[in-house]
Amino acid sequence: MDTITLLQHYWWFIISLLGALLVFLMFVQGGQALLYNVGRTEEERNMLVNSLGRKWEFTFTTLVTFGGAFFASFPLFYSTSFGGAFYVWMAILFCFVLQAVAYEYRRKPANVFGERTFNAFLLINGILGPLLIGTAVGTFFTGAEFTVDRLNLANQGGAAVISQWATPWHGLEAVAGWRNVLLGVAVVLLAMTLACQYFLNNIDDEVIRRRSQSRMRLFGVLFVVCFVAWLLTLVLADGWAADAAGKISVEPYKYLRNLLEMPYVTVVLLLGVVSVLWSIRLGWHGSRRAVWFGGAGTVLTVLSLLLLAGWNGTAYYPSLTDMQSSLTISNSSSSLFTLKTMAWVSLFVPFVAAYIWYAWRAMNRRPITREEIRGDDHQY
Repeated sequence: MDTITLLQHYWWFIISLLGALLVFLMFVQGGQALLYNVGRTEEERNMLVNSLGRKWEFTFTTLVTFGGAFFASFPLFYSTSFGGAFYVWMAILFCFVLQAVAYEYRRKPANVFGERTFNAFLLINGILGPLLIGTAVGTFFTGAEFTVDRLNLANQGGAAVISQWATPWHGLEAVAGWRNVLLGVAVVLLAMTLACQYFLNNIDDEVIRRRSQSRMRLFGVLFVVCFVAWLLTLVLADGWAADAAGKISVEPYKYLRNLLEMPYVTVVLLLGVVSVLWSIRLGWHGSRRAVWFGGAGTVLTVLSLLLLAGWNGTAYYPSLTDMQSSLTISNSSSSLFTLKTMAWVSLFVPFVAAYIWYAWRAMNRRPITREEIRGDDHQY
């Protein structure tokens, strides 16, 4: 494996890891979706919001980092998807802007809109955020309507636009694919399951504990059903593969072949699935440790799935309009110089992760109680 190929695989791993962390951190969105389901009174909802409010910036920062890393390492995907399917990405961005506004102004003394307005913002972000992201990621496996023509760079008569979107829906057509929507629903259910496990860990209140335990049983079972159904469709589906010359062709059972040909990824996937199932069992009995197994399992599972999408000569963004326009980590990456420079920068990632872990532990030192909410001057 030459240097640039090694770096392309390295950066796809980094992006996959960031995406996996993002999916875990969307327990914040899952908790917002349960704002009126777990919290029945104003005081209980304030406890939930303040518990989530201490973590929401981690999710937002990881989302921005994920997008930035994708842009720097695989710019052709960024220009194709973010520039073509902009309705979907603008909807996602709008959802997260609503979240930021809600946490900033929900309990401000000069709030003229009332708490209910900002609670509604949190609900919108809590449901649509994971649903839209999951549906968009589903196109990594099912494909999208676009074309890529690098010869446009030599166009002297107008703008050098390499990628073109083939439909006027600009990404919204993804909701017409039931496999995409199924993955989106699975992400929403996973986020709510993790949120219930997080509440069990972070809030010291018997009423909320019982409700979180009950809701986790429901959403955990529904998530397992949806995820298993989606995973079965994935391993039985055709995929798009690139040969040594870069030619794209349809390959039957591509993702199943990836699992067989990359056993280390298969082991990671199995460990992740078992860990998530174990977290559901622990949460079923009200254990505070459930979220740690759920978080670790989520990261391992999503990491392995994204590696299946990009490694082993797989087109991670297939084109349904022109097969040869499909994107792989080889034909969509940055230059060797850029990938090398970014590889040095990525060495700081463990230090950032250590800081996040330290800040998380510091904020979780004491579980949230009703007494704390009643006496705390700083509330979200």
